[in-house]
Amino acid sequence: MITQPRLVGFELYFEDLEAAKVFYRDTLGLEMLDEQAGHHARFAAGATFLCLERKGVESYPSRDKAVLFVEVPDLEAMVEKLGEKRIVHWERPRWAVFHDPEGHNVLLMQAGVDRRD
Repeated sequence: MITQPRLVGFELYFEDLEAAKVFYRDTLGLEMLDEQAGHHARFAAGATFLCLERKGVESYPSRDKAVLFVEVPDLEAMVEKLGEKRIVHWERPRWAVFHDPEGHNVLLMQAGVDRRD
């Protein structure tokens, strides 16, 4: 069980998801963990994961081409600490997105929740 937040993954947005998958799988040699056709593909990246997502399909607003995924021991407590007004999208009880001071997306994930889907 985790006791403090930890960085667990990254997400990058692409116009051409198929070309991105080929590059990361065939050129860089990353192992694809799973994918949802036309939406995203997730790759093993050491102790973290790399998710490639097609631009325009995200369920929360994005000012950037990237998202940081941070696993937290208690999502509800972290949202309360941040202030619910700062949350731009919330999928209870699994994850919530907020913007850091520069507007970057940070996705908070509840520790221990199955995230394969």
